[in-house]
Amino acid sequence: MERAEVLKRVIGILTEAQDIRRAVETGQDGTGDGEGDGDGADDVSAATAGVATTLLNEMLPSISVPADASPQQVAALVAEALGPALHTMVSGFSLAFTSLAIAHDSGRTDVTAIEILQELALEIEAGTYDGDA
Repeated sequence: MERAEVLKRVIGILTEAQDIRRAVETGQDGTGDGEGDGDGADDVSAATAGVATTLLNEMLPSISVPADASPQQVAALVAEALGPALHTMVSGFSLAFTSLAIAHDSGRTDVTAIEILQELALEIEAGTYDGDA
């Protein structure tokens, strides 16, 4: 998965988490079936975990480990395979957090968090962050 796509998926996770939380706060369960268990925090966590799991399944590579590999070799193979993907994903969450924190710290009340995330997604689409690590 390309870096820009991962960044946009991270923004999607954060946006969906806000939608889920809002639905729970208004008495829905966030899944659209109206059958929440009454524990809003658990509903938000479960739904958000499902979105995050989908992202992980799509972006993390399969790892083949020889049967006779030593623990050190296994660790090296896992780090080599997962390192770049995890770095990109963490960078995406950091970028989104920083964007939201800057708006919060500057006292902006004219935009919502979702609007800030949408603006960030447009910047990513335009290539603003292509050169960043």
